[in-house]
Amino acid sequence: MKLVLRREQRAAMLGSKPIFALTVRADISPDEKAAIDKYKLGDTELYASHEIKGGSGLLGAASRLAYKAMTISVSVKDLTGGKKIECKDIVEMLAVEEQIREAARTFKAVLDAAAHFGGEEVIEL
Repeated sequence: MKLVLRREQRAAMLGSKPIFALTVRADISPDEKAAIDKYKLGDTELYASHEIKGGSGLLGAASRLAYKAMTISVSVKDLTGGKKIECKDIVEMLAVEEQIREAARTFKAVLDAAAHFGGEEVIEL
């Protein structure tokens, strides 16, 4: 598996800070695709940001309603099909990127383990 990352920015409304975007996609082998299908891993969540902003009352209710729109999540399907994630600044984009890199490394380990079910693996130490 290869992880492909693309960083972009675009202008926001007049006078606003630019919007930063990270597009992530995994190039997977046919064997990895077969393991994803066999073990039904497509809906597996690899990354999710769970940041709730807001307080109580009407403002808090509005914040909770907007929560789903603000939550960033990346599933196996998103990773293999490609997903664009918009961030408020470069720092957030880099943090999201690092989390997705780590999630992709872990997912690669899952795929490697799946390839050895029903067989034997020899590890030289």
